[in-house]
Amino acid sequence: MNEDLLFYHMLLSMVPNIGDVHIGILLQYFKDPKAIFEAKRKDLESLNGIGSVRANAIKSFKQYDRVQKEVEFVQKNKIQVLIKGFNGYPSKMESFSDAPHILYYKGNADLSSSKILSIIGTRSPTNYGKDRVVELIDVLKDIPVLIVSGLAYGIDTLVHKESLRVGLQTVGVLGHGLDQIYPQSNRGLASEMIQQGGLITEFMKGTKPDKQNFPLRNRIVSGIADAVVVMESGEKGGSLITANMANAYNKDVFAYPGRSIDSQSLGCNELIKSQRALLINSGNDLLTFMNWQQNNRPKAVFQSMLFEELNFEERKIVELLGKHDTLSIDEIAGLSMLKPSIVSFQLLSLEMKGILNPLPGKLYTILGH
Repeated sequence: MNEDLLFYHMLLSMVPNIGDVHIGILLQYFKDPKAIFEAKRKDLESLNGIGSVRANAIKSFKQYDRVQKEVEFVQKNKIQVLIKGFNGYPSKMESFSDAPHILYYKGNADLSSSKILSIIGTRSPTNYGKDRVVELIDVLKDIPVLIVSGLAYGIDTLVHKESLRVGLQTVGVLGHGLDQIYPQSNRGLASEMIQQGGLITEFMKGTKPDKQNFPLRNRIVSGIADAVVVMESGEKGGSLITANMANAYNKDVFAYPGRSIDSQSLGCNELIKSQRALLINSGNDLLTFMNWQQNNRPKAVFQSMLFEELNFEERKIVELLGKHDTLSIDEIAGLSMLKPSIVSFQLLSLEMKGILNPLPGKLYTILGH
């Protein structure tokens, strides 16, 4: 991309009252970002979703110096500027209308890798949560998979450190510009990650790690990955925001359960209870759900003896999937006339028995079908 085009894309991303959805609307009509700033006010106002306030914001925006300084900063520090719709932008989030128009990235990981997993959790983990992180990363080390987290205290920091330990690439999503690291105690860790993964943000240099930036960051954590795992979370933890975003993006969400009396498990337990996350107890559970086993398992052979060992609900589900290539939970519930909660429980049982195969998009098929 030439520097002039890059300049106007960056300029467009800075205009007040113009969000990522609005940028999509503008570029769909004008194609070239420079043409947006050269357009007549009435042409801007006429676009559905833009109106006079946003048209005025575009026509009056003149912060060319700040954009030029940002261009110089990214060039000096060898930072990649990834623009939605162009090569290099993370493919798994490109279709989302609210995905950041511009991402600033420093690292060597493939952000469109075939297997990407975001792992998140509380900033104050228990020993139980820490142990779960270590076990999960150890299971994942031979896949391989790109590990994403938020570089925050607690679970995030441990996820990045364990990924580096076992040789997995890991990317940290920041809630500020690339001219700083927050928390400062993770500066050394961040340097290692640039060599074995990377750092990514939607924020320009000079952007401080303010509270309002982190929910925005969380949509990248959820959107960039195939699935999200929540380790430990309080009742109102930021991890729940990320999990809800992942559900909205139709990503697979998993959570480790905890004791009902443990405050750091309240969020995970609620995600599982409300069916916003699937329960996992180990890394191998995740591999099974995501079909990420290193070695292909042999096709299942449904002998009459095995079928007889299934309960009534399990048989009903297997019979339905035997007639279809794939079905979602909702489709299975509708066709079987079973309650969604029962379907969810029986699907988990069938997966653990090696009969069903979970697919991306929360679909299911018979193993080997």
